[in-house]
Amino acid sequence: MNILFIGCVESSYILLNELIENDIKICGVITKKMSPFNSDFRDLSVLCNTYDIDYIYFDGVNENNMIEFIKHKSPDIIYCFGWSHLLSKNIIQIPKMGVVGFHPSKLPFNRGRHPIIWALALGLNTTASSFFMIDDKADNGDIVSQEDVKIDFSDDASLLYKKIMHTAKKQLIHLTKSFSENKVIYTKQVPNSGNVWRKRTKKDGQIDFRMSTIGIYNLIRALTKPYIGAHIEYLGHDYKVWKSEVVDHFDHKFKNFEPGKVIRVFSDTSFQVKTGDGVIRIMESEPIDLKEGDYL
Repeated sequence: MNILFIGCVESSYILLNELIENDIKICGVITKKMSPFNSDFRDLSVLCNTYDIDYIYFDGVNENNMIEFIKHKSPDIIYCFGWSHLLSKNIIQIPKMGVVGFHPSKLPFNRGRHPIIWALALGLNTTASSFFMIDDKADNGDIVSQEDVKIDFSDDASLLYKKIMHTAKKQLIHLTKSFSENKVIYTKQVPNSGNVWRKRTKKDGQIDFRMSTIGIYNLIRALTKPYIGAHIEYLGHDYKVWKSEVVDHFDHKFKNFEPGKVIRVFSDTSFQVKTGDGVIRIMESEPIDLKEGDYL
C-alpha cells in the first residue's frame, strides 16, 4: 500500500516517525519550511532525508505543485496529520482509498480550532484521539478510529499532548493494517451533531482574577508550553504565566479581599493572588515587580 504523508507540526513528526519505525512504506511527503502560525511547527524533511523519502515543500499558495507531486507518487491513501489548510477536492479525489485526517477530540464533538487548549481551559475530564476520512468540510468525514483519552486535573498542555500522541501512535499502526487488509470500519458523523470550537484570540488568554480559582488554573495549564502562554496585564505590559497551583477556592479567610489583590510574594516569578472565589499561587511567570497589597 502506497502512503503519501502531509504535515508540518510536532504530531505530524511523531506519527510519521512511528510509521517509519514500523517499516511502513511512505512513498512521499509534503511539508513546509516554516509556519509562523503553528507554535509546534516541525519540518518533516529531517525524517525524509534520514530515511531517503522523497518530499516537497508547500509554499502555502501553489496547490498545483502538490497535485502534480501526489499524482506522480500514485498513493493508495494519503495521511494528512497536522495541516492547517483544507485540502481541495482535486487532492482528495486522487488516492483511491481517500485521505485520512487526525483530530484530538471526540468527534463529532469539539471540531475546529485548538482542541487541546479548549479541552483544558473548559475543564473537561476526557477527550479522544480520532482518525477520520477527510472531505470538503473540516473534521467532518467518517470516523475510522477513535479512542478516549482521560484528562487528569494535574495535566497541562504538554502532558495531555503526550497522552494523546501515545494513544494515536498505536491507533495509526492498527488502522494502517486495517486499510491494507480492507477491514476498516467507517462510522458516519451525524449531520449537524456535536459542536465546533472557534479560533482563540489574545483576549482568551488574559487572566482576569475575577475568574474562579479553578478557571484561572485551567486557563494557565491549557496555554502553557508548547503553546503561547496565558498572560497577566499589569501597568500596560503583558507577563506570561506558565504554571499555577490552587491554594484554595471558596476561601473564607480572604473573603473581604478584592479579586486581583496580591496576598504574598515569594519571588518576582511566584506569588499568591486573591481570585473571584479563593486564592491561586502563580508558580512560574515572567518576572514581575510586585509587593504584597498590589493589584493585578
